[in-house]
Amino acid sequence: MAASFAVLAVLGGVVVSGSERCVHGCQVLAAPKNLVEAAQTAAVPSSAPAELSVVPAPAADKVNPASPVMVTATTGTITDVTMTNDGGKVIPGVLTPDHTTWKPTIQLGYGRAYTLTVLAKGPNGMPSRQESSFTTVSPSNQTEVYFETTDGGLLQDGATYGVGEVVVAHFDEAIDNKANAERHLSVTTNPPVAGSWNWIDDQTAHWRPEKYYAPGTTVTVAGNVYGTPLGDGLYGEEDEHVSFKIGDAHVSIADDTTHMVSVYDNGKLVRTMPTSMGMGGIQTIAGTTFSFFTPPGVYTVLNKANPVIMDSSTFGLPTNSRLGYKESISYATKISTDGIYLHQLNSTVWAQGNTDTSHGCLNLNGDNAAWFFDFSVPGDVVEVRNTGGKPLQISQNGDWTVPWDQWLKGSKLT
Repeated sequence: MAASFAVLAVLGGVVVSGSERCVHGCQVLAAPKNLVEAAQTAAVPSSAPAELSVVPAPAADKVNPASPVMVTATTGTITDVTMTNDGGKVIPGVLTPDHTTWKPTIQLGYGRAYTLTVLAKGPNGMPSRQESSFTTVSPSNQTEVYFETTDGGLLQDGATYGVGEVVVAHFDEAIDNKANAERHLSVTTNPPVAGSWNWIDDQTAHWRPEKYYAPGTTVTVAGNVYGTPLGDGLYGEEDEHVSFKIGDAHVSIADDTTHMVSVYDNGKLVRTMPTSMGMGGIQTIAGTTFSFFTPPGVYTVLNKANPVIMDSSTFGLPTNSRLGYKESISYATKISTDGIYLHQLNSTVWAQGNTDTSHGCLNLNGDNAAWFFDFSVPGDVVEVRNTGGKPLQISQNGDWTVPWDQWLKGSKLT
């Protein structure tokens, strides 16, 4: 028998030489004891508890209540998770079908302590129990966000608006960290359009597309601000969202050269209305200076009323002054925040189509005012051209008058 073996095979505890052929009387050798023990040890996996990952980390402090909370078994499975707050309330959660991941199913609160008790089994069934606790941040102040029109009314979920509708995000507190607030504000459209936020003041940001929406566009606005730090100890109080649809393209052109309002429906001219706009000029009355121009620019329909009480004292012009007034006006469609309307005024029918006589509104005859009132929805576009005075300002509902490159500069993320 050769002194060295080319191959050793462990077969049922018998060692056979691979360099000789055994026919009769070969010697049977017992396998070395250490090889047998090693084989037996490898055949029986060791018992171990499940390996768990818990987020947030144990003892974490000042946790954002909107951040992820999760228990994950990287080996083994999760049997049960009980999560409670410092008031003893059980926080409901969901365990994945493979028993490897658990998450809470409700929003957590500010300034609370939470404890997670996790029961699990290792790969071979070894049970284990683990506890982990964390606390959430306690804001010094909170703020809500409201989605509004430029006239201050709430955008209505499921409503239909015109192709020029502007989205306003209004916070009830001044925002120090506007960039972080803007990161948590979103506008999603179908089909997609280019658009941007523009901060008007410390509490208000406006969003509009680069160009008018296409009819039929759906718009979803979200403010995922809960848990969001907004500067100086201020956090978002709760999330908000609203969805609406864009209707037909109603665009009206009011040209002071012709003293006519041309109304287009999806690009087709459907009505031409004689008008009398602002008489023009700057006058000082009762110590206050007033402009009587209709500012040129791109307006949108804000709301409408039939009738509406128009009172010059609301903008500082005494009703008993020589140009003051207070009267009930029919079929009034509002297009500026400072009170410019397209409305019925039969006393100026003689001037409509040839002479400007108003304080700034666009006067129409009864038939035209009623028709336009019925035709219009908030967000419809009214472009005023070739009038005197200063251009329409954002504060007056002049968002669309701002060139796009300048509008983008109002974002805190560009």
